[in-house]
Amino acid sequence: MSKVPFQSVITSEDELRNLFGESSPVVKNKAIDRLDHHCIDFIAKSPLLFISTSDASGSCDVSPRGDAAGFVHVMDESYLVIPERPGNRRFDSLRNILSNPRVGLVFVIPGLKETLRINGSAVLIRDEDILDHLRVQGKRPWLGIGVKVEECYIHCAKSFMRSQIWDPDSWLAREQLPNPSKIIADHVNQESVTEESVTQALQDSYTKRLY
Repeated sequence: MSKVPFQSVITSEDELRNLFGESSPVVKNKAIDRLDHHCIDFIAKSPLLFISTSDASGSCDVSPRGDAAGFVHVMDESYLVIPERPGNRRFDSLRNILSNPRVGLVFVIPGLKETLRINGSAVLIRDEDILDHLRVQGKRPWLGIGVKVEECYIHCAKSFMRSQIWDPDSWLAREQLPNPSKIIADHVNQESVTEESVTQALQDSYTKRLY
């Protein structure tokens, strides 16, 4: 086991508060326990979210979910449903939900620096009427992630401002970007799995199995 490289570790909330202080009254009171019209409008305009989950032992996962804006179905002020489209069948988020229903969501709208955060509990659903409502190109999602909303609030823009994520001038040139196919091939580390074969498999998946 490698030696831990950290020399000064914060170990309590008291220590954290002594260093950096308390939240402002606005921050302390901005969370609500339901989807009001503002949250519903935000979700309707969001084409991308990130869902965080953990299993019963605490091992964590964060995964993206995306589609056309409004792809998440809001049932009422307490419940929403995220469609689960075809994927790689690792089922990381889904397996975690089966052992620990607690989830956190971050909704993103392109061009907007603030995000919407929602915390709650989730179940995996196969209700036909709901899945029919979530059809795209005539195809139902595999299933739905039904979320009971317990906390909602707007997250400030500082991380998006610091990252300049929406500023094209800050983006890397295409030739400087990481090569996902090569990364996957190197990580799999099998003679039969090459950069070229991974590229073809990804292309087939993206063009033939998106829904």
